[in-house]
Amino acid sequence: MDLNKNNNFPEYESGKDSGRGLVIVNTGSGKGKTTAALGMAMRAAGHDLKVLILQFIKSGGRTGEIKIIEKLKPRVEMEQLGKGFIKFKDGRPQPDRAQIENANKSFKYAREKIYSGKYDIIILDEINNIISYGLLKAEEVVGVIKNKPKDLCVILTGRNAPPELINIADTVTEMKDIKHAFRTGIRARKGIEY
Repeated sequence: MDLNKNNNFPEYESGKDSGRGLVIVNTGSGKGKTTAALGMAMRAAGHDLKVLILQFIKSGGRTGEIKIIEKLKPRVEMEQLGKGFIKFKDGRPQPDRAQIENANKSFKYAREKIYSGKYDIIILDEINNIISYGLLKAEEVVGVIKNKPKDLCVILTGRNAPPELINIADTVTEMKDIKHAFRTGIRARKGIEY
């Protein structure tokens, strides 16, 4: 899918803030979806905005981001809601019952946080994957996003963002996989992949 139809942007004045909460989608097969969202969280914290990051798959607190976020509190909070990575068989996701129940419980929790009015930005990390794997319905997520507080920015990350989310998003970035170290047998590196 080529989302790059027009690379021309109208000029904008730096320092002018519309106050409108955006819907941003980071998707695609390439590396950097979560990393880009975390960069936006750091930028927002630098402007004294309140950010919540909810991770829908990751668990166990082993990632570098969860360790450093502790130092950014109270501006940035992160919660790992997941039950770990979902197994695949013959190219198809094979979530277990606990993962399906957890996805629904986690999304209910995310909905409460979205409607709470306590945050300027909420990042729903890997939610696109959860939808793609069939653990959540795209329409349910779209319904919550459409009814979010007007000034709240929501960032949704993960592969295979559904067309329904792409259609309502203000900004969509597709990370394209051109080359990855994994394919040459190089294992995940601390600080790079986690």
